[in-house]
Amino acid sequence: MSPFQHPAAMAALSAAAAALAVLAVAGCDGGAIGADVPQSSGQSFVGHSYESTFYAVGHRPAAPQVSGTTVTGQHLSLAAYKGDTIVLNFWGSWCDPCRAEAPALGSLARQLEPDHVRFVGIDIRDQPDSALAFMQTFNVGYPSLSDPSDEIALEFHNTVPPAAIPTTLVIDKRGRIAVRIFGESTYASLEALIDKVAGLK
Repeated sequence: MSPFQHPAAMAALSAAAAALAVLAVAGCDGGAIGADVPQSSGQSFVGHSYESTFYAVGHRPAAPQVSGTTVTGQHLSLAAYKGDTIVLNFWGSWCDPCRAEAPALGSLARQLEPDHVRFVGIDIRDQPDSALAFMQTFNVGYPSLSDPSDEIALEFHNTVPPAAIPTTLVIDKRGRIAVRIFGESTYASLEALIDKVAGLK
């Protein structure tokens, strides 16, 4: 019997998936949702529609090197962006705050690409046609991994999990999670956090 077929392991995985699904819906309905973040490891800020936590250099967990198929059918791995700052956004076309923040993310991705800042989406529990329409409507030019069953999201369970949709993570050049944002990101707040992590200003 493989470890993933063991009843206890299956039960734990199911519970984690159920918890993520509940929080994802709650986050989309109500904006920012807090989570158990050790306050000694980061500085938190609560804005109008989001909550962000900045992790000090010595307290940043390593980001899992997730990979998969994009919404447009290509293979993508975060490992391809080694040495770059990565902005990882968990979203769904069914989520109103995701729609509200999408233009800002698309604009920042185009603006910061010359500075080796790479944006990647994780499209949660979505249909390919809906996801493609979302990306076209909001001019989202960066790739998004398709995650219809939350499998990619669950790989972050032991690091900095996406406890609401949308969630945005900023991963530093060493591959460690420096920022987590729950709820709708704004252009100004996200740009400031990226600048701080990437050392652009």
